[in-house]
Amino acid sequence: MEYRELTIPGAWEITPRQFGDDRGVFLEWFKGSEFEAAVGHRLDLAQANCSVSAAGVLRGIHFTDTPPGQAKYVTCVKGAFLDVIVDVRVGSPTFGQWDSVMIDDVDRRAVYLPAGLGHAILSLEDASTVMYLCSLEYTPELDHDVHPFDPELAIDWPAVGRDGSPLNFQLSGKDSAAPTLTQAAEAGVLPVYASS
Repeated sequence: MEYRELTIPGAWEITPRQFGDDRGVFLEWFKGSEFEAAVGHRLDLAQANCSVSAAGVLRGIHFTDTPPGQAKYVTCVKGAFLDVIVDVRVGSPTFGQWDSVMIDDVDRRAVYLPAGLGHAILSLEDASTVMYLCSLEYTPELDHDVHPFDPELAIDWPAVGRDGSPLNFQLSGKDSAAPTLTQAAEAGVLPVYASS
């Protein structure tokens, strides 16, 4: 596997080695020892999720109270997503900045984001399927959101899907009603950056 740290410190893009022949393809999409050697700590698994989305479905920006926080290790097993990581940690040198990785069923990359970062995914094709490992079980009272179209963040969301068709963005009611980054900061719900 090849690990590349993103512009948001602590977040990583992971590109697996794929072994293919006329029968298909094999790859390791997560390996604990390699992960720990590259990132510097273990990923303790508490829950694994699978989500299927139509083209244009935008989920996020989501984050959890930190502590305890929820780290995620995300990959796409079918279709394609733009995976966006947002630094919502008050006091971080990269606060309010974002980075993105295309995760799809071709390169089969994964994205790791530690607790305290915001996360969003945009489906670029119908029936796109994402799977992610989580360090914390789903706990609704710890969940928070920032609006994915917050002009302060200025995320460059693609207007077309993987096949070039225009995307019609679809957000959940919760994500549509999410506060801006400034409003979330004023409400005191954002994680605080802890340099280590």
